Amino acid sequence: MFQTFIDLMGKAGYLGIAIMMFLESLFPVFSSELILSSAGYSAGQGRLNLIGVIAAGTIGSLAGAVFWYGVARRIGYVRLKRWVGRHGRWLTIRPRDLERLNRYFDTHSRSVVLFGRLFPPVGTLICIPAGFAAMRVPRFVLFVTVGTALWVTLLTMAGYYLQGFHDRIVAWLDPLAAIVLSVLVLTYLYRVVTWRCDDA
Repeated sequence: MFQTFIDLMGKAGYLGIAIMMFLESLFPVFSSELILSSAGYSAGQGRLNLIGVIAAGTIGSLAGAVFWYGVARRIGYVRLKRWVGRHGRWLTIRPRDLERLNRYFDTHSRSVVLFGRLFPPVGTLICIPAGFAAMRVPRFVLFVTVGTALWVTLLTMAGYYLQGFHDRIVAWLDPLAAIVLSVLVLTYLYRVVTWRCDDA
């Protein structure tokens, strides 16, 4: 399974990596850890350029963060909360989650946008209250870019250096990757099925 992801990253190229990282920001069924470590591993095999992988991963993830920031800023808290109450099932987000994010953002410094990017999926969701608060665009983009680039680099480099232990790593990670992917999919499906808008 892990080898399959490595091959997929090699074939997808930089645009494919960017798209997958963007989708990872929208749907929790995707895993940035699996995407980037596989892409870094593929770079270690010489199929991709390491800097290109980091750039593509950063751009894709940043696009997802800017998307959520733009949605929150344009729609506003009340309207977005109402929308989540109707359609949040597919993103597994409830109105209560927006309330908690808003309180967390108000309580802490706005620099949480920078450090929050290191802890997915919180890093993506924290962009929503930043949009509600109309955080200045240059400041938001700067903080989120730095945090995103650091996170993407760490994951990509991990996969890159693991390539030196190819045989042992693949033998060990193949079943692990299948388990992780299965858990992610099952968790997402469970959250979709059991989603309740009891706090809209």
